Amino acid sequence: MAADLVEGRPAAAAPFAIELKGISKAFGPVQANKDINFAVPKGTIHGIIGENGAGKSTLMSILYGFYKADAGQILINGQLTAIPDSQAAIRAGIGMVFQHFKLVQNFSVLENVVLGAEDGALLGPSLRKARAELQRLSREYELDVDPDALIEDLSVGHQQRVEILKALYRQADILILDEPTGVLTPAEADHLFRILHGLKAQGKTIILITHKLREIMEATDHVSVMRRGTMVATVKTAETGPEALAELMVGRKVLLEVEKPPARPGEVVLDLQDLRVKDEHGVERLKGVSLQIRAGEILGIAGVAGNGQSELLAALGGMMKATGTALLNGAPLPLSGRGADGQSRRHAGIAHVPEDRQHYGLILDFTAWENVAFGYADDPKYQANALFLSNEALRADTARKMETFDVRPPDPWLAAKNFSGGNQQKLVVAREFEQNPKLLLVGQPTRGVDIGAIEFIHNQLIALRDAGAAILLVSVELDEIMSLSDRIAVMFDGRIMGTRDPATTDERELGLMMAGMTAKGEAA
Repeated sequence: MAADLVEGRPAAAAPFAIELKGISKAFGPVQANKDINFAVPKGTIHGIIGENGAGKSTLMSILYGFYKADAGQILINGQLTAIPDSQAAIRAGIGMVFQHFKLVQNFSVLENVVLGAEDGALLGPSLRKARAELQRLSREYELDVDPDALIEDLSVGHQQRVEILKALYRQADILILDEPTGVLTPAEADHLFRILHGLKAQGKTIILITHKLREIMEATDHVSVMRRGTMVATVKTAETGPEALAELMVGRKVLLEVEKPPARPGEVVLDLQDLRVKDEHGVERLKGVSLQIRAGEILGIAGVAGNGQSELLAALGGMMKATGTALLNGAPLPLSGRGADGQSRRHAGIAHVPEDRQHYGLILDFTAWENVAFGYADDPKYQANALFLSNEALRADTARKMETFDVRPPDPWLAAKNFSGGNQQKLVVAREFEQNPKLLLVGQPTRGVDIGAIEFIHNQLIALRDAGAAILLVSVELDEIMSLSDRIAVMFDGRIMGTRDPATTDERELGLMMAGMTAKGEAA
């Protein structure tokens, strides 16, 4: 702990914006938080890190009034404050931006901001007041969003700005952000941190929950580390480093760099020629993509989100119709019509970790063991007889997968919606990685996943590669693409801009290609 911190408290700064004393919370036999002491100085950005299931979100949900602590006290600006619900938190000046946004998709920005904060029975005056205030807030904090735009028409980055505007409109002085960059492009993430530093400069206090150590090092003043429901350290960010924080999070040394032997590519597994995809509006999203992936190699797709990577995965995974030619181990792979669905893909030996785990990877109301059967219910190992599944076999296999992939809590009966985002991801990864696929499609494999699990997932990908699988990897994390890939293909505007060897390229060259430019900075 830094020398000028006493139990997480800077010696000369009081009262704190937030101080939690002895906070404990259990869900049945699971102790989510245990005797947490935590303090945040006013006008600072304070990071909270920890593995999935460490208790970070539970602690912040107590602060925001979603949960009631079993024991402990909350002080806001030095005053003992009861927070029985989120309305009490808002009255205390606390706002929260969740990992999965709480917005009404077919409402406008203005309507979402006013929703729940109306001044009276007549909506007109509230909307006029909100419009003027939104214009002021947008100018002051670089939160430029069209107040009349529908949420469903906005990018993810702009939707997040709406969530921040909602909190500021309700006069929040303390802002909690839960995994705010998990769904953002690098450019959107950079803009978000400019906004946060602007908020800090105006005296706002920010709590940043994130798995990304680079963001902690760049954005925060102090960082607290949680492990298995306890607070294990609070340090000045300037006096620590990624390796030390990773070790505090996991309780052991963690390799932050991927260690892998050279690839030994074999025969071509996937051969795509002139792949084209149109969306539901008839707009062409893939414009003649051609590529090959061999057994025993990882082909990484680099690109800013929205340039065709999602459609490439969807077409290969049987979720979108396409035209062109696709061969899997030399045999035609249907791109539309019969045999072009997800089930047929699985039968052909293609496993798929989708980019959006909640919409396409899991059925959230189903239990963990039911989700492990998702797409693989006809696997012989799950069959009791010719007519019925063996639920007992499914639950036993789920328990084994949960132990292998460190899913927390390791409860096959728990509904998928009750796991943290990172543990939901580990469920999907466990299900797909263990299918021994010929071709593995992976979209954003470590989105919202903690540092220890990132190391594990990366090692599992390398192990699958070395076992002979062909892997197509899509990630918005450029360092992940560069460290895992044996070859990198760059996508821009639905096309492959070129293929590079990660050993002979750099982020500058890839960044130019991702923007549709050549290495000389010329438009391609």
